Amino acid sequence: MKLRVLGCSGGIGGRDQRTTALLVDDDVLIDAGTGVGDLEFEELVRIDHIFVTHAHLDHIAMIPLLVDTVGEARSMPIVVHATAETLRILRSHIFNWLVWPDFSSIPDRHNPFLCFQEMRVDEVAKLGRGRFMKALPALHTVPAVAYQLSGEGGSLVFSGDTAYSEPLIAAINEIPDLRYLLVETAFPDALHDLALASRHLCPSLLALFLERIKSNPEVWITHLKPSRARTTLEEIAGYCGRFSPKALHNGLELTI
Repeated sequence: MKLRVLGCSGGIGGRDQRTTALLVDDDVLIDAGTGVGDLEFEELVRIDHIFVTHAHLDHIAMIPLLVDTVGEARSMPIVVHATAETLRILRSHIFNWLVWPDFSSIPDRHNPFLCFQEMRVDEVAKLGRGRFMKALPALHTVPAVAYQLSGEGGSLVFSGDTAYSEPLIAAINEIPDLRYLLVETAFPDALHDLALASRHLCPSLLALFLERIKSNPEVWITHLKPSRARTTLEEIAGYCGRFSPKALHNGLELTI
C-alpha cells in the first residue's frame, strides 16, 4: 500500500503550494484540498472513497469539482466518510443547491454520483486489499478527526488539523505498528497565541506532543503556512528530542 502526497500546505501560491490531500493507492483520498486538481482525469475516475478530517475549505475544496467532473464516468457513487457533524456541514453549506448541486440526489437518489457515510471516532472502515482506516480523536475549531491508515506493513497516522490533544496522543500510543506520523504544525512560536486560538500546533506545542509519543515512527510535518514555513521548520529543527521531523512535500510516497 502506498500513500502519495498531493497537497500538504497550509495555503496556496505556486506549484508547490497545494492544500491537504493524500492519495492511498489509486482509489482513496484522505481530505480533498487543492492538490487533487493536479490528478489526470483517468486518475480522478478511480477515486472511490474520500475520508474527510473536518469541514474547513482547504481540506474539502475539490470534492464538489471532483464529483462534478467524474460522476457520469463512474458506475458507483463516490463515498465521503466523515463525522456526523462534518457531513451536516457539507450538506448544509456546500451541497445545498446554492453553492453547489446536491450530487447525492443526481441523477436521482437511487443512483447518485455521491453518497455520505457517517464515521465515528474509533470506528474502522475496511477498504479491501488488507487496508483499514480508523478515525481517531482530534481537537480543532470545528469537529475533527485524525485517521489511522493500516495495512500489512504497519500503520500511518495523519493528524489532520489539531491542537495539542491528550486523547489523540493516547490513541497513537495504542498503535503497536506505527511507522509514520504525519502531524500538522501551522505557525511559528511567535504566533503561539494564534495557534492556541485557532487550535493548531506551533513548534513548542509540537515538542510537547512528540514527547508523549511512546513509539518511534518517522515524523513528517504538514500544514505549514507558506509565509512562515522556513521559520517554523527552523524552530522545529531546534527541538532536541528523539525525533527528527521532516517537512512533507508534494509527490512524496510512503509505503506501508
